[in-house]
Amino acid sequence: MENSDPHIVVAGAGSIGCFVGGLLAAAGRNVTLLARPRIAAEVRAHGLTLTDLDGMAVQVNADAIGISTDAAILARADLVLVSVKSRDTDAMGSLINTHTARGAPVISLQNGVFNGADLRRLLPARDVRAGMVPFNVVPMGQGCYHRAVEGDIVIEAGAGDLASVLTVPHLACLESREIENVQWGKFLMNLNNALNALSGLPIKVQLKDRNWRRLMADQWAEALRVIQRHGIRPASSTPVSVSLIPWVLRLPTGLFTRVAAAMLKIDPQARTSMSYDLMEGRPTEIDALQGVVVEMGQALGIATPINAMVMDVMRTAELAGEGLPNLSARALRRELQAGGAAAQPSNGA
Repeated sequence: MENSDPHIVVAGAGSIGCFVGGLLAAAGRNVTLLARPRIAAEVRAHGLTLTDLDGMAVQVNADAIGISTDAAILARADLVLVSVKSRDTDAMGSLINTHTARGAPVISLQNGVFNGADLRRLLPARDVRAGMVPFNVVPMGQGCYHRAVEGDIVIEAGAGDLASVLTVPHLACLESREIENVQWGKFLMNLNNALNALSGLPIKVQLKDRNWRRLMADQWAEALRVIQRHGIRPASSTPVSVSLIPWVLRLPTGLFTRVAAAMLKIDPQARTSMSYDLMEGRPTEIDALQGVVVEMGQALGIATPINAMVMDVMRTAELAGEGLPNLSARALRRELQAGGAAAQPSNGA
């Protein structure tokens, strides 16, 4: 990327894309959001207001950031940030292949662990990088997006210093030569997306409920066992190793709140993206999370009853189209037992 003022196109600008693109534009980067008509209209009318749990407040006027609903804008991109849902990766990859210059790097800022590989398949002989976004962003309406969890973006290391292009005030980007391990660590964290959506609770309230934490721990341990059997070694994004996270989650609440203070530095109203998907009647990314664990387990003949149950219940919630189910952790345990696949009891149960 030779342009000293690269044109950055955020391909599929939803909550993450608008937040990241907005902070880049606020810092003077040349940014265009490629978005659906509803979001495009909202940004044109209100601009962007970006906030976070530490009190950051950044206003981006509508005339300070490009906004388009036409994929042809990709032809003008020097750098593409892909932020669509996993299910839309193939479609966006095809659009990038059609419109974008071959020399423009493409970075995946998506949940899941296979989007980078999928984009490489769709965009052969191009500079395609996997990435990991550790924070979640809450859409507040009228162009306002709130970062509810902290963390730095990590992208796959490669030619050029793309991390410096994406590092601006209130947004840091690091490079890693072990991006797959970083992604798998985030993958394990993201398995709670479904549990949080099914609970109907804000994340912070959910984490203070020991019954939910025990279910989270059992699901994590089940997934980690399968992932490690495939030879994958997830990297932790916290000071606690991935193997110890279940132990921390199972601690009594008083002790947990002291040991895991960093995990609880979350906006009180924050929910996971799957919660907003259910509330707005959109398909979730359950197949790219619990669905992956189930598929990997089947490949090795390892049962994954908790992840399979969560996937089935989430699909039922999607079909019902009634928003958040507001289930209890005990209700999901009963669902496991009804399926004839009760989970192993948690420590201290």
